[in-house]
Amino acid sequence: MSKKKKVKQAGNMNESWLIPYADLLTLLLSLFIVLFASSQIDQKKFQEISRSFSASFTGGTGVLDFESPVEPKQLPSSSKQDHKHKSALDKRDKEELQNVKEKIDEYIVQNHLNGKLQTSLTEEGLAITILNDILFDSGSAEVRVKDRRLAKEISQLLVMNPPRNIIISGHTDNVPIHNAQFASNWELSVMRAVNFMKLLLENPKLDPRSFSAKGYGEFKPVASNDTPEGRMKNRRVEILILPHTKTSPYSLH
Repeated sequence: MSKKKKVKQAGNMNESWLIPYADLLTLLLSLFIVLFASSQIDQKKFQEISRSFSASFTGGTGVLDFESPVEPKQLPSSSKQDHKHKSALDKRDKEELQNVKEKIDEYIVQNHLNGKLQTSLTEEGLAITILNDILFDSGSAEVRVKDRRLAKEISQLLVMNPPRNIIISGHTDNVPIHNAQFASNWELSVMRAVNFMKLLLENPKLDPRSFSAKGYGEFKPVASNDTPEGRMKNRRVEILILPHTKTSPYSLH
């Protein structure tokens, strides 16, 4: 009798709890699918799906009612600070070079050297252009004795604290050179730059490690070589004072 009763009770067990359990599993599966898909779509589509599922499952605000979990990329605060610091340094650097330019321009006016010396401030740095005709005789790389004083006075203008890297470059016109000392204008331009740099470095206040010299020959003209005036402009020595944020690839460091 007892055995029959147990069989009857087992047959009458209520299995209705399986239905909400299956619904819950389906809901969780749907949630994980949506979360996975949201990482593969843009933020706008994710928000649309969020609103749709929230309204369907809860009739209002639900677990999906939030911004995309993928936050937009932002520069680290340290990178922003570094960029801001670099901008401040660049600005201060340009102001310092502008002050040097004004000092040299004042020297040019006081010594009536307009047309012989010129200055220009560019992204590369502060350029001082000296026409070769007031430094060298034709075909020679030796600075004339009467013009060595000019080189010494310019050297005083290059004394800065802290020191800056400075490039001395020589340039010629395109007239072929005719002497046994130099085989090309290129060699002539290099030696003119070197000899002028050596005169500048007689100033003990200048650090030779900050200086370098190079020659371009006739290959970087600033005017046409078809006229005497243009050729005169192309025969020049240039002093380039670099910003602190730039290092000369020709530096002797």
